[in-house]
Amino acid sequence: MSTLRFRSIFISDVHLGTPDCKSGYLLDFLRSTHSEFLYLVGDIIDLEALARRPYWHPEHSAVLGELLRKAGDGTRVIFIPGNHDAPLRGLAGQSVGGIVVRLDALHVGADGRRYRVSHGDEYDPEDYGKRWLYSVGEAARRFICWTNRALNRLRRRLRLPYLPLPIIAKSHIGKALEYIRRYEHSAAARAAAEGLDGHICGHIHYGGIRMIDGVLYCNDGDWVEHCTALVEDAAGVLELLHWSEHRTALAQASADTVLPSPVAALAFASLARGVRPL
Repeated sequence: MSTLRFRSIFISDVHLGTPDCKSGYLLDFLRSTHSEFLYLVGDIIDLEALARRPYWHPEHSAVLGELLRKAGDGTRVIFIPGNHDAPLRGLAGQSVGGIVVRLDALHVGADGRRYRVSHGDEYDPEDYGKRWLYSVGEAARRFICWTNRALNRLRRRLRLPYLPLPIIAKSHIGKALEYIRRYEHSAAARAAAEGLDGHICGHIHYGGIRMIDGVLYCNDGDWVEHCTALVEDAAGVLELLHWSEHRTALAQASADTVLPSPVAALAFASLARGVRPL
């Protein structure tokens, strides 16, 4: 397959150092794409998980190597640490292996639109979000992730495409969806207050593109559940791509038109629409 060329790529919530990281899909995506800008929007390495339980797959080293290679080859790589790699925020303003570390960034699109870029944990409503999170329970979350790994191992043997089970579950929990909507509106309100056209973030593992009160909200998803990246083409059009055995455009936004990602159907998009084999 020929290399896909973009002006900008945004990825977050990779969680290297955990067994749930879909490093194989991400490595394939990185090796199949080229961009002028590459934003690493937080939680690239899960330092919290590594502190609890040391885990490191060889593919995780390969992902880091690919990021460093891109930086060395001229791609402008900007790393914005998230809450799971927060200790690296102390490196803000420095360059590590050609990768610039920032606390946040202002991205100007090819069409002139201006976006705030941040991991997004600053919009986590502590007084509300934690309640639904703990009501579901950490044990339940881990069980769903374990089931997702087992299910997709079986699907690979049957030559079936990846199915993000955690996203399907999240899409059917009312409290989770309410929390997500509050988060999205908080991010959009911050961009509006700063006079920007939109906000690009990650954090909640729920990718999407939506227009909220005149502001474009873009979440690039994750590489634990969604396997998604946000990409920008030479004209400034933004697109949310799912990348596994098949690649699929989940949502798109130009200066004139926004085609948002569906809420409950997002997890099935790679199976139901626009599927193009890798």
